[in-house]
Amino acid sequence: MSENHGEIYEMRAIAPEALKLLRTTDDAGHPPRLVVDDEEGGSPLRCCLGRSRPYETIALVSYAPLRRWARETGAGPGPYDEVGPVFIHPEECDGWTGPGIAEGIRGRRRVLRAYSAEGSILGGRLLDDGGPTIEEGLAEWYADPRVAAVHVRAVEFGCFLAETRRV
Repeated sequence: MSENHGEIYEMRAIAPEALKLLRTTDDAGHPPRLVVDDEEGGSPLRCCLGRSRPYETIALVSYAPLRRWARETGAGPGPYDEVGPVFIHPEECDGWTGPGIAEGIRGRRRVLRAYSAEGSILGGRLLDDGGPTIEEGLAEWYADPRVAAVHVRAVEFGCFLAETRRV
């Protein structure tokens, strides 16, 4: 868990029980697509919040983060429910153990997208060079008592990187 300016949130990778299902059939109903990362590696893995190694075999799956959060919490994301591509290890891994912000999700350009406990989007915040850090952006969002969860996303592709939740 991280504590910033009196507000507490927890960074979360995709849950192990969800990963088990995704490794068979993803949230779009398809089997995982196995790919070999290039010679540089570095693809963001949502199972452990790390980065792939050069030439590592990883799985590309469709994932619905709000849908799964809604099932757990009773939220109703409605039109904000979306399915998008994420990379995971094709076999069980050690997962994310925290605390703090996983280094594997850091990057030059990120978006923080905040959601209410009911599942409605409250807004987004661009993080880029010279702007706030992920920690500062999360502290700003969690200062708002309406915020229940914040997703960290990549700007270029809009891909989901990690979820944070109010604890």
